[in-house]
Amino acid sequence: MIIIVKNHADKGQLDTLLQWLKGQGIQPNLSVGTQQTIVGCIGDVSHVDIDLIRALDVVESVQRIQEPYKNVNRKFHPADTVVDCSGVKVGGGAFQVMAGPCAVEDEEQLLTIARAVKAAGATMLRGGAFKPRTSPYSFQGLGAEGIKLLLKARQETGLPIVTEIMNVQHLPLFEDVDVIQVGARNMQNFELLKELGHSRKPILLKRGLANTLQELLMSAEYIMAGGNSNIMLCERGIRTFETSTRNTLDLNVVPLLHRLSHLPVVIDPSHATGHAWLVPPCAAAATAIGADALIIEVHNDPPHAMSDGVQSLTLAQFATTMAHVRQLRPLACHDR
Repeated sequence: MIIIVKNHADKGQLDTLLQWLKGQGIQPNLSVGTQQTIVGCIGDVSHVDIDLIRALDVVESVQRIQEPYKNVNRKFHPADTVVDCSGVKVGGGAFQVMAGPCAVEDEEQLLTIARAVKAAGATMLRGGAFKPRTSPYSFQGLGAEGIKLLLKARQETGLPIVTEIMNVQHLPLFEDVDVIQVGARNMQNFELLKELGHSRKPILLKRGLANTLQELLMSAEYIMAGGNSNIMLCERGIRTFETSTRNTLDLNVVPLLHRLSHLPVVIDPSHATGHAWLVPPCAAAATAIGADALIIEVHNDPPHAMSDGVQSLTLAQFATTMAHVRQLRPLACHDR
């Protein structure tokens, strides 16, 4: 249920309403916008008399919400959420590009890529320290050492770092990480999501390869229910019957998620397509349709990459892609 408060409402009356709601076992979530103030009601509202609330002088209107996700719902929070990633803002018109290797391999590799993507216009550095791999024999990442190298790259370039967490027990290692990525395989790791809810760090939440948008939003709800609203929703392709690409990039999610939620939407064309030659046109399409950010895999020597080299752009290809993205950004669709 949401309660729309009248413009220029009396603060005393509003405080009384909030206290009354709490007394009914409901957690009120106050969202103050430029046009209107909304009180989102979290909890069992089935016993609440809506007509009684409508009769209050401070109330403009009341409506029940059918969707199971409340905190992430745009009806609760009409304005776009802007996520501050250590000074780099995503959402609300602020567009960013996260770029870097799939896996951190060594210091020279990471620093070479970090310098190049920054020079090309990337605003955040992505890199995997812990790698979820289908095969137990594939490279699993450098772990804690990989995070140390990412921090060193941040110190040199100034780029905030984005890296994936795989286990709730690893949280202490992420204390200095700027953005914690939750991968597709962990999208419904609810114990991990609960713990991330107690953090205030920005979370990049990737959609599972076979999950609906409602399931993605419910996973974000887990994080927000713990108090952390710094969430970016990421589309990285879904599994369909098509086999010519690694996954199927669902660009519908950009306008759909913008309609359903106030959280920023990030597109990952690298994992969605699985082919480096497909990444630039898909990055361009995502930019044009209004994505709030892109996350792109880049490597200085893709043929010899220890992870996902086939979908990684070379340094030169990334620079060209960024030039196209910059041209398209002023033309992007911003309908909500």
